[in-house]
Amino acid sequence: MEKTLASLAMATALLLASACQGEEPNPPGPDAKSPDLSLARRTRMVETQIRARGVKDERVLQAMLRVPRHEFVPEDGKAFAYADRPLPIGYDQTISQPYIVAFMTEAVRVKPADKVLEIGTGSGYQAAVLAEIAREVYTVEIVEPLAARAAKDLSRLGYRNVQVLAADGFKGWPQHAPFEVIVVTCAPKEIPPPLLEQLADGGRLVIPVGDTPHQELLLVEKAGGETRRKSILPVLFVPMTGGGAEGLK
Repeated sequence: MEKTLASLAMATALLLASACQGEEPNPPGPDAKSPDLSLARRTRMVETQIRARGVKDERVLQAMLRVPRHEFVPEDGKAFAYADRPLPIGYDQTISQPYIVAFMTEAVRVKPADKVLEIGTGSGYQAAVLAEIAREVYTVEIVEPLAARAAKDLSRLGYRNVQVLAADGFKGWPQHAPFEVIVVTCAPKEIPPPLLEQLADGGRLVIPVGDTPHQELLLVEKAGGETRRKSILPVLFVPMTGGGAEGLK
């Protein structure tokens, strides 16, 4: 049964990760900023896009329900804010498909006492979801305008347990290491060694690895100084950039 469900999830994720065109926007109605409308859309998103595909962790489901995704989407994309797809946020970057955000968050088993490192802040949406569960979130974005916008949005929405750094994510954030959880939302060719070093013993790391279009999402667990990794999903993420990532062979 587990293998069958995993196969279905993998096939679904591949199709959805590449589905960036031709989808209808959210149904007509009040302005996207209406609390009642956004909550209704988030509820439908959680039930039909996330829970129905096998995400079971109630902390993750509740986090996805609480975070207003439309607040992290540019104005011209708000009509699609709760659609089952990634969306452009400028600078050749995207906000990930809601299912993928939930899947990755569940995979690393975020706990309330955890200190989390995210690489690839983008819009700040994944950081907000993590902040709903974890004690602290440190997130790194190499594109400075995106880092500034995400920091502003996260502060405006009341996420006081998130710190944003504009820097090369390949290097992690060593000043705040070690981290119980590391979530990477951009794809290097190989796992950056600094991230493995900054992962706490007993920690979990989820990261897409590989060249477009052949990437796989890896779950890495560290115990006794040793790491164990397994592939959990075929995916398609924007590539990791920066001096360190470009130096990988």
